[in-house]
Amino acid sequence: IGEGEHVTILGSSGAGKTSLLNLILRLADYQQGSATIGGVDLKSVRGDDLRSLFTVVSQRAHIFAGTLRENLLLAKPDADTDALWRALETAQLADFVKSLPDGLDMHLGEAGATLSGGEARRVALARAALRDTPFLILDEPTEGLDPLTEAGFRAALSRLAQGRTVISVTHRLAGIRPEGRVVVLEAGRIAEDGSFAELAAHGRIVPRLGPFSAAAPLL
Repeated sequence: IGEGEHVTILGSSGAGKTSLLNLILRLADYQQGSATIGGVDLKSVRGDDLRSLFTVVSQRAHIFAGTLRENLLLAKPDADTDALWRALETAQLADFVKSLPDGLDMHLGEAGATLSGGEARRVALARAALRDTPFLILDEPTEGLDPLTEAGFRAALSRLAQGRTVISVTHRLAGIRPEGRVVVLEAGRIAEDGSFAELAAHGRIVPRLGPFSAAAPLL
């Protein structure tokens, strides 16, 4: 994956997508072969140092009991108020927060009980916007959202992805740009690698993963 490239990893359940992410983030180590970042073997880099280069946005929005401000500052403890508002703008959550009596100091409750599912993911997205990392991993971040919420979330993701190297992991065809690079995993191995348009034209994607659904692009 080249610097600044956006790649979608496609695969059905059990194809190896989660294992691949765990290896990239050194939550697990490989037993054979090699993996490098900038020409440096991953095993020679401390796990915490490696993970500091990545921002991960997933369908699991971890919201902690406390205020919105406290939840955002987990991503960047020294961020000032202006930076928090810019992150909320990126996540398209600023207008919602401004409408609340307590604003940034609203209490989110245990596991974000006061937020809807879409709002909780936008809080997580705002945290991601505060992390100035070169790599962005999107792990099924729109899974389970209703179509309207998903469309807005995809737009916010596009803003977050600008200027970063992006690895998007999904089992769905919806939302992939026709010109975007796609890597298809099957049983832990790469089965296809090319643009979505090329693979679809040759019938190499749809038979494996189901019919294409024309949704708003993820990136």
